[in-house]
Amino acid sequence: MTQKISELLEAAADWAMPVVRGIDDARLGDPTPCAEYDVRALLNHLFLVVVNFQALAAREDVDFSQEPEFVTGDWRGRFGEETARLVEAWGAPGAEEGTTGRMGLPARTVGLMVLGDLTVHAWDLARATGGDFVPDAGVLDEVGPGLAAMAPQAREMKVFGEPFPVGEDATAFERLLALTGRDPGWTPGGATVG
Repeated sequence: MTQKISELLEAAADWAMPVVRGIDDARLGDPTPCAEYDVRALLNHLFLVVVNFQALAAREDVDFSQEPEFVTGDWRGRFGEETARLVEAWGAPGAEEGTTGRMGLPARTVGLMVLGDLTVHAWDLARATGGDFVPDAGVLDEVGPGLAAMAPQAREMKVFGEPFPVGEDATAFERLLALTGRDPGWTPGGATVG
């Protein structure tokens, strides 16, 4: 049986929270695997995704062109609150039914998009701040095929980079990261690990 998006998001958030809570303010200016974002900018982007996908679950319009500053005050606690709201929004009756968003995508596909962002950006943030991150196995089982199906369109929209080459011995998560254009061995100093 296919897991509900809300259950998958709850698991993904549980794994992402220690990463976010562990980020020291002194690391906010550090580079990330997303070349256009430092740690602060990536946190702000992830907050925006989490907040906007709450609205998408409720069939509300969203604006991704504005990136407000979320990394102020108790932003770590607020991230926990916002991810809890995200889980609740996708757990509401009918959230996974029909279509949502301006592109009219199936609601479950939209839910998989935020699941992918939460999972991949948790890795980005962990790697940028000297940690490591491996997602919940159930989340990976669901998000891997979902992102693979979306990859061609995501590349056209410049959301994913070109696939990064990985060896046959790469893990499922390393293959997923590579699919999005990330080097699974990325380190802040630029050296590849692995």
